[in-house]
This record gives sequence, structure tokens and C-alpha cells, in this order.
Amino acid sequence: DAALRRALAENTANATNIIVAQRVSTIMHADKIIVLDEGRIVGIGTHDELMKNCSEYREIAESQLSKAELERLTRGYIDKIAPIIGEKRDIPAPDMNTNAQIMGWMMDEYSKLNGQYEPGFITGKAISVGGSLGRTAATGRGVVVAALEALKLKGIQPHEATAAVQGFGNVGSWTAKLFCDAGVKVIALSDVYGAIFKEDGFDCYDVDAYVKKTGSVIGYPGSKAISNAELLAMEVTVLAPCAIELQLTMENAAAVQASIICEGANGPTTPEADDILEAKGVMVIPDILANGGGVTVSYFEWVQNLYRYFWPEEEVIEKQNALMRKAFKAVYEKAKQYNVTLRVAAYMVALGSLEEAMKIRGMV
Repeated sequence: DAALRRALAENTANATNIIVAQRVSTIMHADKIIVLDEGRIVGIGTHDELMKNCSEYREIAESQLSKAELERLTRGYIDKIAPIIGEKRDIPAPDMNTNAQIMGWMMDEYSKLNGQYEPGFITGKAISVGGSLGRTAATGRGVVVAALEALKLKGIQPHEATAAVQGFGNVGSWTAKLFCDAGVKVIALSDVYGAIFKEDGFDCYDVDAYVKKTGSVIGYPGSKAISNAELLAMEVTVLAPCAIELQLTMENAAAVQASIICEGANGPTTPEADDILEAKGVMVIPDILANGGGVTVSYFEWVQNLYRYFWPEEEVIEKQNALMRKAFKAVYEKAKQYNVTLRVAAYMVALGSLEEAMKIRGMV
């Protein structure tokens, strides 16, 4: 449109050479890079600046690394942070755009630096190198356990509930599949390429198989294409934002029709949106609680690495579910006691635990 053309003209006025490219490697050494997303300028700067400040550019850059480049980057990262990590110091865990292979490279590099096998310094590894059964699905399982506890409080049976899941990476896909296992009808799904809707609900395991073949949920047979905005405003019982941060804002929070929001992503709701959702009576299960299943099973993996003794998957799931339900109950009761949101209550529970320990240790 005219505004985009003006912006491009202003930012390329003194350029001696302009390259239009889809591969980051083609333009990463340019003096200025302009990142476009759906007709919008979402970032302007050098490669290094955009890698720090532009999530869209960073996602493209990371997805275009060859396997050898990714391994060198991964090992180099561990070389630099090795002095500040360790199984008794600080233990990295998987996050967006990582997988068991990447965590395995990290473990191997750290082990080489220390001259011995060091599985306990990192989690999210493959089973063959000290990973835990149940870890892959753990974050999504925690989201679903928290959502089911909320449904129980509202007197809603799982088979009576509907859900929309934003994001179909590890967290989103497992959240959707485990919702299906619990009997919740999942009617909307999305990934970085777009969103889909199916009124009578998805077989989320079949969608997952489709994504493994095609790379996206888009075009799934029998689905209708919708926008991300439509998904977030879908009339469902549970909305599970499991993609990236800052998805529910003051601009779109008023349009939310879900009665429960269960945060699978880190920081998907802004403080301004929180206020709007609270005024609407929407129960927001905060990320610190809802997506805590992943770090819980990362802790289990660390414990198993220390013992060099590994639990069956059923035991891992049983222990995770018990801790998630215990945490949800503590947060909910604190929220009722002080008439605060679940987010505030979660911080109150966490800080209360720290306060008690610090008092016993004589620190306060």
C-alpha cells in the first residue's frame, strides 16, 4: 500500500544496491535490512541488531541454518557459557526452536569441556543420552492439567468444553492432542503460517501427522482458514495461547470470548490485557503456573541424572500431574483468600515459599 511504499522509499533513499531476498544468508552482511511480514515493516537494522530485537527475523534466520551450522552455533554457545553452568549451578532447559538433538549437542560439548559424561547439566535430552520419559509432552500436559482443574471449578465436564490452541510447536501440539485425549473438543488451531477452524472439532493426532508431512496446519482437510485474530476471539471454553509472547493486548483483549485462558507460552498476555480480562470475568491461568509442567519434568530429569536411575513414563506423568494439581490448588486458594487474580496469587505463593526459607536460614 501507499504507506508501505513511502516507508520503503525513505529507508532505501541512499542505497547503492538493493537486494530482495528470502534467505538470510544472502543479505546478512548488508548495512541495512528491512524485514516485511504480511505487508508490514516489522524490523529495520543490521543482522546483529535484528537477531536481538526482531523475533520475525530471528525465526527466519534460525530456521534456515544448515544442520552443520546449527551444531557449530550450539556448541559455540556452550563454550561461552560453560563457566556459569553445571548440574549444581545453573541448568539450561529446552525452549522455542530447540529439540532433543540440540540439547544433546550441548550435553556433549559440556562433557568434552569437563572431560567426563555430564548429563545432569542440561535437560530435554534424548532418552539415549539421559533424557526423561514424558519430557517431550510435559509442558503441554501441564497446560491441560491446569485447564482441566479450572473446568472442574466451573462445573464443566471436559466433553462439554471447547478449546482453541494458538501455536502448534511442541507445546501447542501436545496441548491440543492431550485436550483431545481428555475429551475436550478442539475447534481452532494455528501455527506461524495461519490458523484453521473446524466446528465439529479436530482429531489433533491426525493434524499432527499432517503437519509432519506438510510443515503446517494450513490446508488440513475439512478445515476452514481463519486469521490469528479470529482464533483469539473464538467463542470457546478454553483459549490456550501456546505460541509467543504479547499475543493478548489492550487492542484485542476486549474481543476475547473464552471463559478460561491457559497460558502455554511465556508472557502471552500484557498487563493492560490482564486488566481488561479481569474486568470481563475471564479466568487467566498464568504462564508461571500453566506451563510449569515442562520445568517440573526437567527437574525430574535432573534428579534421574544425578541418581543414574530412570523412572517409567507412567511414574513421571503421575508425579507431574500430582505436583501440577497441588500447585493449582495452592494458587487458587491464595487468590480466593486475598481476592486477587491467579497471576498475582501465583507470585504470592512463590514469594511466600522464598520468605519462609529465607527466615529459617536467617537471611531476613
